[in-house]
Amino acid sequence: MDRQAPLTDRLSNRLGGLLFFPVTAFGPDGALNLDAYRTHVERGVEAGAGAVFAACGTGEYHALDLDEYEAVVAAAVEATGGRVPVLAGVGHGTALASRFAERAERAGAEGLLAMPPYLVLPDQEGLIRHFTALAGASGLPLIVYQRDNAVLTPESVLRLAAEVPQVIGLKDGLGDLDLMQRIVSALRTEAPERTFLYFNGLPTAELTGLAYRGIGVRLYSSAAFAFAPDVALAFHDALQAGTEEGDELVNALLDAFYRPLVELRNTGRGFAVSLVKAGVRQQGLDVGGVRPPLTDPGEEAVKELDAIVARGRAVLAGAGAGAGAGAGARGAHGARGSHGARGE
Repeated sequence: MDRQAPLTDRLSNRLGGLLFFPVTAFGPDGALNLDAYRTHVERGVEAGAGAVFAACGTGEYHALDLDEYEAVVAAAVEATGGRVPVLAGVGHGTALASRFAERAERAGAEGLLAMPPYLVLPDQEGLIRHFTALAGASGLPLIVYQRDNAVLTPESVLRLAAEVPQVIGLKDGLGDLDLMQRIVSALRTEAPERTFLYFNGLPTAELTGLAYRGIGVRLYSSAAFAFAPDVALAFHDALQAGTEEGDELVNALLDAFYRPLVELRNTGRGFAVSLVKAGVRQQGLDVGGVRPPLTDPGEEAVKELDAIVARGRAVLAGAGAGAGAGAGARGAHGARGSHGARGE
């Protein structure tokens, strides 16, 4: 029997609801501000997050050294207090990513999100070797983040699912729905006994939520949850409901909040991170600015972000929705493959 099976099954069964990717807080001197970070994570969990993904892309993984990284993951574990699972990002080349994986396990994380390897353009065999090595670097379950230079074929995903039990899912940051449908279909037909999770990992995943829902991908990461949890949760609950009334609210929030947010995000390099961090500050928690090579958004962008948040909340007020709406949908597990796993 695979010795990792209890860990992988436990995490697979716990991953559900809206996935929270907190920003990493820094002080005026640029050093970690773990008190503010713990507050940020705790507020997110109390607001209804289904899981915490610490030190990932939104959390400026690229800007953290090994000791800072371990401290951030440990702080997230402390702040959640076991209420929801904590996963940690790992990246870089294979050797350094393996060291980060070891630190994540030591800090108490329950799983890893494996971001693409640094810089190089590997072939499929190289990607499989990379993710296999990361799975062997710790005892933690692993979610593969597909994007940029790490794009897997259905055959490669099947190999990972068959040969590396610690790989429990695929997060798609590419946006190729044809490819994702073929991956889902391949796992469903070739490995029907394998529980495998699928995630929409595009920068503002809500914008493509309806499309991903159509192929059975319901789990997604929400950057907006970090600074507008009421809007993000109301959208999530409506999307998961899949009713005519729910889809009306989904489309209203897409028009008033998410599309304008994406258009604002696209006006600046690095805004997928720095604009989120600005939003957290605007909601009253001083998490500091971003570290180089990113830069913080200017005053006009921040004002526009405030206006977008206000418009989103106006939609909720008009629909009679808000934090706590549709709470029954939040506790269910979603975005799994259709082979032997529950949908949300």
